[in-house]
Order: sequence, then C-alpha cells, then structure tokens
Amino acid sequence: MVGKTSVKYLQEYIKAKDYKPELKMEYFLKLSEEVGELAKAMRKGVLYRENDSVKETIDEEIWDVIYYVLAIANCYDIDVESTIKAKEEINNKKYNTGIIFEESY
Repeated sequence: MVGKTSVKYLQEYIKAKDYKPELKMEYFLKLSEEVGELAKAMRKGVLYRENDSVKETIDEEIWDVIYYVLAIANCYDIDVESTIKAKEEINNKKYNTGIIFEESY
C-alpha cells in the first residue's frame, strides 16, 4: 500500500515506541488534554497548509487525538481496524445510509 497509512500500521508504530499499559489512565488524561487543544485550534481556525509550521494547528491536534486513542486501544489489545469494520456494519444497518464500508488493501 504505497503512499497509504493504515490504522494497523499506526497502532503497530505507536505500540513500538510508546506501549505502557500501566499508564492507560495517563494516556486517557493526555487524550482529554489533546481534545481541548483541538478545540482551541478549531476556534482559531489554524490549519497547517496556511502556516509555516504544523505546531498548534488543527492538523497537529487531530494527530495527537488519534495517537492517544490508538495508545489506549493498544493497552487493551484492541484491533481498531476490526472494531471499525464491526461497528460500521452496525451503523449501516441502524442508519441505512446506503454507503457500504469497504476495506481496501
């Protein structure tokens, strides 16, 4: 999958560099903090493509939120890709959007 980043890869990447299940509550607190920082960046409307730096942009804060969500998932040994597929099957039945979730390889 050239040029693509999968959720599986991100989970493995984060697990390799930052896997401390005993710190799951701290990861949650960091997630909460990052959500607040995302709200602040959104309020300011600061985007990376409009700046010289990714620092304090919506883009950066979205990555930080994703990072801590996946770090928490790793603490519980949750395969997020499988969870996405299972949950989207439920959502598609419930909301009947007509849009089918398809896995790409």
